[in-house]
Amino acid sequence: MNLTEFFSVRSSEGLPMVLATVYDTVGSTYSKAGGQMLIDSAGNFCGMLSGGCLEGDLVERARRVIDSGVSETASYELGADDELWGLGVGCDGTMRVLLQPLTREGAYQPFAAIRDIIDRGEAANLAIVTDAKSPDVSVGASLLLQADGRRCFGASEGLADAVERRFSDSETGSSLEIETPDGNCVVLFTRILPPPSLLVLGAGLDAEPLLRIAGELGWRCTVCDHRPAYIESRRLPERCSALCFPADELERRVSLDDVDVAVVMSHHLASDRAYLRQLAASGIGYIGLLGPRGRRDRLLGELGDAGDALQGRLHGPAGIDLGGRGPGPIALSIVAEMQQYLSRRG
Repeated sequence: MNLTEFFSVRSSEGLPMVLATVYDTVGSTYSKAGGQMLIDSAGNFCGMLSGGCLEGDLVERARRVIDSGVSETASYELGADDELWGLGVGCDGTMRVLLQPLTREGAYQPFAAIRDIIDRGEAANLAIVTDAKSPDVSVGASLLLQADGRRCFGASEGLADAVERRFSDSETGSSLEIETPDGNCVVLFTRILPPPSLLVLGAGLDAEPLLRIAGELGWRCTVCDHRPAYIESRRLPERCSALCFPADELERRVSLDDVDVAVVMSHHLASDRAYLRQLAASGIGYIGLLGPRGRRDRLLGELGDAGDALQGRLHGPAGIDLGGRGPGPIALSIVAEMQQYLSRRG
């Protein structure tokens, strides 16, 4: 279960939660500024800010925040020579975390708005006050900024104006002290990004482990095939879209502008050729192709100019050589290569 699913289940039941956000780190830490997790009133949580060593303390702090209804911060020294609660973390770094209450009375903001942005596959800039020099500024006051406007949560218009002016000066994951009409405050600037979108073209048995692994990572997955029996017989992860249509209708049936990575694996030469021709005209930066190099070279030769347009983007055979055979290891190697591409893309 990812953060938005965890949130949706509990908010639908009216349960209070806490949003924990890393706002500053020094040295080696598991999470960096902008990392988030959710904790409910029963102590259940989704997401991790450490390797498991801080979550117990964060749960206890979250209970206090839920009771008080007031945001608070926590600082963790994870020096290699220190033993944190007898666990000997040894990360040799410092992590500071903001805990914000999310309640039905407060419409579960700001995370309800964050959830909606992610579910729509959109992006936004997020600013959160993490320290206030004046009682007129609330720690946890937040601002979401998109191309079509901004939304403020616990922030005055004057504060929001001052914060918005500084977005262009900030890098994601950075904190800045800002002078506002309500008083000076320190603000974390970060980005809300939707999970990567994976398009799998071909619904053979080997598509199942690929989609399962991608689903575990929280990616948005779509699988397409021209064979109804293949689509109907697959065991797909939740929230994976399955579409059945002729291969040459791809551009018309799927918005390729919304796809981050694609894998062509129909094991059908004509279909793969049709898929690649349409992908060549897209802006997708990673396109994986299953099959040996000889098959890849044949397809590229048959595609002519479209094949030239795939240069630098087509990975065939797809995947990092991790060793192992069969659908599972191959799927793992492909997901690893896609994750490497996404990390380098930034």
